[in-house]
Amino acid sequence: MSGNFSSEEHYKKSDFTKTPLPNGEYEECTFSDCSFKSCDLSGFRFTDCTFDGCEMSLCKVSDTTFAGATFRNCKLSGVLFTDCNTFGLSLKFERCILDNASFYKLKLKGITFKDSKLTETDFTECDLTRAVFADCDLKNAAFDHTNLEQADFRSAKNYTIDPENNKLRKAKFSLHQVGGLLQKYQIEIS
Repeated sequence: MSGNFSSEEHYKKSDFTKTPLPNGEYEECTFSDCSFKSCDLSGFRFTDCTFDGCEMSLCKVSDTTFAGATFRNCKLSGVLFTDCNTFGLSLKFERCILDNASFYKLKLKGITFKDSKLTETDFTECDLTRAVFADCDLKNAAFDHTNLEQADFRSAKNYTIDPENNKLRKAKFSLHQVGGLLQKYQIEIS
């Protein structure tokens, strides 16, 4: 990582696809309505940063640090969070599109996804203990050998979770979406 360091900066409507953000460390910075589409953010360090209204689809995040990162109204389709630096990894998503993103094998205890679209997102072998999926669409999201103990799916929809292949102890589900737990049995609930 280069020596670039920014603290408490506010980047507004910046197009980093044309003028790349300098590689470095960003602490308590805010990125509003910025475009990072397909940018290479590998090796960057974002600590307590907020991304609001940003286009971040297909960003490369190999060894990128997101410690206390909040994403609001962002599009993060195809981002492989699996490649991030896992030390101190702490993420929060609100009103985001995370279609085809991957969190494969990450430890994300207590993570919050609020009012987000997670179509075909990969949560295989994740530790999502106490995760909250508030008002999220989980159509075709992959949960396989995933720890979902105490996770909250009460307002989530379109999920399919196999209770035999995932840890669900004390997880919370709503009665009207319980079919997502029984789909593999091909039974009809009315």
